[in-house]
Amino acid sequence: MKKIGIMTTGGDCSGLNTTIQRILTGATKRGWQVLGIMDGTDGLYVNPPATIGLNDMLLPIENARLAGSFLHNGRATALNFETAAAQGKTDEFNAHLKKSLKTLNLDALILIGGNGSVSLAWANRELYQDLQLICIPKTIDMDMPLTENTIGFDTAVQQLTSFCDQLFLTARSHHRWFVVQSMGRDCGQLALHAGIASGASAILIPEIKFDIDNLVSHIQNANSDYGIIMVSEGISLRGHSGKPADMISRKLSASGILNRTAFPEHIQRSGDTVATDRILATRFADCALQAIENNETYVITTLDCNNVHTVSLSEFVSAGEQVSDPKIPELMTSNAYISPDDPLLDVAQNMGIYIGETK
Repeated sequence: MKKIGIMTTGGDCSGLNTTIQRILTGATKRGWQVLGIMDGTDGLYVNPPATIGLNDMLLPIENARLAGSFLHNGRATALNFETAAAQGKTDEFNAHLKKSLKTLNLDALILIGGNGSVSLAWANRELYQDLQLICIPKTIDMDMPLTENTIGFDTAVQQLTSFCDQLFLTARSHHRWFVVQSMGRDCGQLALHAGIASGASAILIPEIKFDIDNLVSHIQNANSDYGIIMVSEGISLRGHSGKPADMISRKLSASGILNRTAFPEHIQRSGDTVATDRILATRFADCALQAIENNETYVITTLDCNNVHTVSLSEFVSAGEQVSDPKIPELMTSNAYISPDDPLLDVAQNMGIYIGETK
């Protein structure tokens, strides 16, 4: 009988609980023992490790749609990879994690995380040398290479789109524009998808340079006196500081365009998991369990041309653009961004949406 562990790390998103529940279902069918590691790697630092036996827990399938993580994603006050690096305790932290994993005596560990968590796992792969390490990609940013989608992205797009749908009503009532700031870090996928879905008049993303005067002119010449201007949190405006939405709002106001800013913030990480995310979570869970059966290790599940399979973590890391993590400078994370050839950019332009100076 195999003994496997599950942990969720990094930022939360909708779809994590679906993934946990599906892994548990598939593992139980195989007669495996399943341990949930609480608070990600934070739970491995405490003594004894913070775990919970999932086989005897009731994880109703109707609750699997809920956002967040049954296992939690970490504590801000705990010693983790980030705080250990800041305090010069990386060696001590890693040694404790390795000891905890040995104590748990796992055959395999399924890590559900974003590009930071997966890049960290690969950078510290010696910690997992005595077990099979299988990663599953999740993030609302959809900035991970070698996969066409990540768990949580579709629900985040729906949440942000629904937020904008409601704003349109008050925008119309008051002949007003709303500058909506999306999450996404340095990747504009969330802003681009939700912007198109909601019918935004302009979408500003980090991957495409924009001219603020052209944006203003576009809004002034619009066939409407209200609407949505979608702004990704990763954009910058030369000579200005502050939140991107505030910067754009000030420029619009200076040109006589009535507007307000709106910050959906963490509702983008919440919401009942949409069907496509549930299906992806189920497919990734099944793929991860098959990888364990096939004695794979140091791999990550991926969606490619609607096929789900695993690729090596070394391939995952080398395939993305290497960027220094702002909180752990010595860590290089593997990132993916919107390609200039992304067909959604052409769609946006064909719909008359201002997306910057693409040509």
